[in-house]
Amino acid sequence: QSLTNKFPVLHYGPVPRTDLETWDFRVFGEVEEEKRWSWEEFQDLPRTKLMMDIHCVTRWSKFDTEWEGVSLRNLVDQGLISLKSSAHHVLQHCEYGFTVNIPIEVALASNFLLATHFDGQPISPEHGYPLRGIVGSISDRDDLLQPYFWKGGKWLRGLEFLEEDQLGFWEQAGYHNRADIWKEERLA
Repeated sequence: QSLTNKFPVLHYGPVPRTDLETWDFRVFGEVEEEKRWSWEEFQDLPRTKLMMDIHCVTRWSKFDTEWEGVSLRNLVDQGLISLKSSAHHVLQHCEYGFTVNIPIEVALASNFLLATHFDGQPISPEHGYPLRGIVGSISDRDDLLQPYFWKGGKWLRGLEFLEEDQLGFWEQAGYHNRADIWKEERLA
């Protein structure tokens, strides 16, 4: 890994155009009740700010990045989402049918965020506007699973809670399913 002050843009396919009037975010699958929020409703959910280091599979790292958004853990703790006991995995559904999979332990950890802002500004379209999943590394939290940055989906539209793991786009293409940054799990 090499340290960068820049925030490289890497993604597959074109940047989608987003109409916030028609945009929505869904939570479905192994949940007691499916949820759907409009952009306006999503903005009213409890907000969280996090400072994290991010590590890309392409061998760059950016330290002390500031994110703001909605914590899935908080939504569950506050009863806004009720998971079934059979929910063991999460599939992030993004624009163009792109998917990213993570274990429930990662999705519910303090280093996973449904992010709308980066460094005090709305996330740029190239980085996933209006919403992206973020998973990073928090100093002094060796207890957290810390996967590479690709495990947070750009242009996020929904979370599907699953009983069984389902490989995401990059995992189907040969990337490591767990993607632990400290074990350098890049390819399967």
